[in-house]
Amino acid sequence: MPSAIPPRSDPSNVLNQVRLSALIRTNSSLSNNRLTQIIMSPSDSDYLDQLIPSIREYSYGNRTSQLLQSLSRFASEKEAEIENICNTNHQEFVTSVNQLLRIREGTVSLTSEILDLNQSIQASTERLAEQKKALVESRSHRQNIDETFRALQDCLEVLRLSNHVHDLLGKKNHYAALRALDELQNVHLKEITQYKIAEMIQRSVPATQRAIAEAVMSDLNTWLYRIREMSQYLGEIALYHTDLRKTRLKEKAEKIPYLSQFKLNSAIELVSDEHEEYDLLQNDDLQVDFTPLFECLHIHQSLGQMDKFRAEYATTRRRQKDLLLPTSITLVDEDGASLHTLLEEMTGFAIVERSTMKRVPDLRSPVDVEELWDSMCHTAVGLISDALHEVDNAESLLKIKNLIALFMQAMDIVSTDDYMPMPIQNLEEFDKVINVSWYTPEKPREEQVFPCVLPFSQMYPLCCIDIRNFLNQFYFFSNDDFPHPDVIDETLKTALDDLLSNEVCETLVERLSSQYLGQIVQILINLEHFEMACKELEVLLAAARSQNSTVGPVSLNATAKFRNNKKAAEKRIFEVVNSKIDDLIETAEYDWMAASEPTEPSNYMQTLTRFLSNIMNSTLLGLPTEIKELIYFDALSHAANMILALPLSPDVKKINPNGVAALAKDVEYLTKFVDGLGVPILRENLDELQQTVNLLQSDNTDEFYDISIRNKKYGRVDAMNGPILLEKLTRTVQSPSKTDKFAALSSRFGMKS
Repeated sequence: MPSAIPPRSDPSNVLNQVRLSALIRTNSSLSNNRLTQIIMSPSDSDYLDQLIPSIREYSYGNRTSQLLQSLSRFASEKEAEIENICNTNHQEFVTSVNQLLRIREGTVSLTSEILDLNQSIQASTERLAEQKKALVESRSHRQNIDETFRALQDCLEVLRLSNHVHDLLGKKNHYAALRALDELQNVHLKEITQYKIAEMIQRSVPATQRAIAEAVMSDLNTWLYRIREMSQYLGEIALYHTDLRKTRLKEKAEKIPYLSQFKLNSAIELVSDEHEEYDLLQNDDLQVDFTPLFECLHIHQSLGQMDKFRAEYATTRRRQKDLLLPTSITLVDEDGASLHTLLEEMTGFAIVERSTMKRVPDLRSPVDVEELWDSMCHTAVGLISDALHEVDNAESLLKIKNLIALFMQAMDIVSTDDYMPMPIQNLEEFDKVINVSWYTPEKPREEQVFPCVLPFSQMYPLCCIDIRNFLNQFYFFSNDDFPHPDVIDETLKTALDDLLSNEVCETLVERLSSQYLGQIVQILINLEHFEMACKELEVLLAAARSQNSTVGPVSLNATAKFRNNKKAAEKRIFEVVNSKIDDLIETAEYDWMAASEPTEPSNYMQTLTRFLSNIMNSTLLGLPTEIKELIYFDALSHAANMILALPLSPDVKKINPNGVAALAKDVEYLTKFVDGLGVPILRENLDELQQTVNLLQSDNTDEFYDISIRNKKYGRVDAMNGPILLEKLTRTVQSPSKTDKFAALSSRFGMKS
């Protein structure tokens, strides 16, 4: 059997196994099991452990010498075989040994090179690590520098705008300065709230606002001073042109005797003199520019200081009124210069006051103007009365009388109907108006307090007087001498219809194109009172008909015409109010991706609620409650739709939670304002707006796509608008990072990180 390969390459072990194999072959008495155990022994000790039992067996049979001989012979044979093998392969063995030595030498060399390379790589790695560390630090510094640079740019922009505000103020561009200050406060300062410079500039904003208000008031005072200086000249021009109108009327009356029965400032005279119309405030000789007043008014409105401005303006005008009135006059000086000066000053002052009231109704009320006028007239009457005893000839007295008459006629120009509520000074005036008008006051006569204001303008009682005179003259003329009473009654009805429809109603409707809300409201009130007058006339005409008349109930077409045009006036009020709302909402400047939440409602929202409050408490005050509520309902509905359209605009691509918070704060401010009006139905207009904001602020916007939940929580949100807004909504809010080095550098510039 072949010899087994030992597990180790020890030569002695190999030799022992060879010998054992020979012994096994020569001695057949060894069992196969024992042979296998001896051959497969893994070590010398195991080999001997297997051999000892065999030796013991031979010793019992006295065959020990035989065993030794066999082992010696086997060993000799194998030694010879080994020697033969070595002799045969000696050269190859030597060559292999040499190769192994060279390989070993190369291995040692490579090992040395590898160690050197390892050291080089390790050194390079250390240098690379140091360079990478330096690069990371460099990038950190670069980032800090970039952030500092951006912060400095933002702060420098704020400083530039702050200086720009003062530059504009120095150039007297007051409104532009206020707008720039508003932009600085509500846009740029909010971007750098983390820096100390923002706090410093924010603290200076009230002082800058006061500086703007004081500067514009200074300009207004200069304007008022110039107005006072030109009052006499303005009055002189007014009296001169009034005298020219008297001359023209006299000349026309000489050519057309019919005109002699009409006085100056009557309707016929005004129509006949239309081609000679003359603007007292804008002409070749004098131009009165109200721009400083408008600018001052607008700035104080923007600052929310209208009440203060009204009080200051009223005080200034009262003081100027006192300054233009002398302590005494003389009526016997050359050409009556003293009286001329007094009346011209009063005329110019009154014209400016009346023009101011027309142009800026929120600034000067009719009561204020009338009080000043009454005060001036009372003082002037006293001055003239005190000086009248000096006049000792009829010619001078006639000149004084003509001059005062001219003054009164000039003032009639100023006091023509301006579509303002009619002021009543005393009980006598009140009784006259009530007696000629078809009007029932809310309070009994005994409870009236004077001065008071009636809801209609002065054109209403004047028309009532003309209508009553017309009826009296018509019935006096017809008497009972005509055999056809039906024709008479129908003729009167047609004439009244024509007068009321074509003259009165059309005149009012033509003026509905005005942009002045107060005038449109007054026209609506006048239309309502004329409608009531028509109903009273229908009853009066029916009662005054002849007993033989066969005509049925009297119905004036003018009644329906006044009623229908009331709707046109209401529609026009809606248009003007909504137009103003559009103008205000267009100024909204939402930052839909703002870095921080707002701290207060937007300026446009505060101005919007102030506007709605003002028109309710002043302009619309004379309207019936149901009409006021209807106008308010429509205005709030329109405002809610316009506000909701802001985030729906295609220009708005993304909206973050801070942008939603800004909208929510404005909606909350508007809601509180509406709740304060005490009209619960008005709140319904804001339901869609509120639910839309709630949806955008919800933590689970997927509820909107569940019909049952949507109908319960977001039932007023438009099914198309909701997904559009949710698509724009992003939960990401970017905020600037901060580092210690950046904070240290920022502190050098007075910033607070």
